[in-house]
Amino acid sequence: MDVLIAPLALLAERRIGYPERLTASIGHPVMWFGALIDFFEKRLNIETRSPAQRKLAGVVALALVLLAVLIVSVGIRTVLSWLPFGWVVEMLLATSLLAQKELGRAVGAVAQAMRQSLAAGREAVSHIVGRDPEVLDEAGVARAALETLAESTSDGVVAPWFFLVLFGLPGIALYKAVNTADSMIGHLNARYRDYGWAAARLDDVLNWIPARLTVVLITAACFLTPDASPSSAWATARRDARKHDSPNAGWPEAAFAGALGFKLGGPRAYDGEVVDLPAFGAGRAELNAADIERALGLYRQTLNVLLALSTFVAVIVLVS
Repeated sequence: MDVLIAPLALLAERRIGYPERLTASIGHPVMWFGALIDFFEKRLNIETRSPAQRKLAGVVALALVLLAVLIVSVGIRTVLSWLPFGWVVEMLLATSLLAQKELGRAVGAVAQAMRQSLAAGREAVSHIVGRDPEVLDEAGVARAALETLAESTSDGVVAPWFFLVLFGLPGIALYKAVNTADSMIGHLNARYRDYGWAAARLDDVLNWIPARLTVVLITAACFLTPDASPSSAWATARRDARKHDSPNAGWPEAAFAGALGFKLGGPRAYDGEVVDLPAFGAGRAELNAADIERALGLYRQTLNVLLALSTFVAVIVLVS
């Protein structure tokens, strides 16, 4: 019954999500990963060390984090394999490492806030992006929300599912640990350029297939979404995705832009510093709350396609 874990986890997490009461009482697995990453960073990322020493320290820290996650996740899975319905518990644990419900809720909250005021929209989007919200106009807030939705569809949903299918609970847990490390220390600044090198590179490797698979899913979802163009989604991703410095982030972003006729990307500010990023798509750049809601419709259909694919994979395995 292990083959049913992935489709059932997708279905359960989309409906239920991670209960807020659990977050308040015991936290969230990503928070636990973050605490461990922070623990090592404070002790190993020493400014007086040479770049090579800091890079080695980052490799050691990442290895220790992944070893801890591997030991715990394999141990849990082993114990659950001894129980009659242990696979159900493993499925429920896996739901905590998917982000379908929370991603949709957070991006939807930006659209709702924008309908109240620009200030409310800036406040809402500040919870899901790292850029400076106070310099964003209405279109900037909308683009920030959409870019986060597109990229997180890949690394928050498709990639965790991918490693859950391949390696079960240990696979999804290890992926989320790497992805959390990349988001915390995989930055190109003085503090993390060397120390976070290993986390950033490994995250790139792990997301290579899922990012491109996400484009396929988005393209298929266009057939189920009014006013979305599958041909433009596919063509824009192939044309524009490689413009991004990241080998992966540009693929889902370009696919969303092409599918909906938007123009995403472009300059953005982080901590007062403007970063000139490439543009994806050739459509409208002046976006609003209604455009976020259109994108959420495409997102939901992408999730439906992913669930169908996951179910198909499970059926093939069961009958083979």
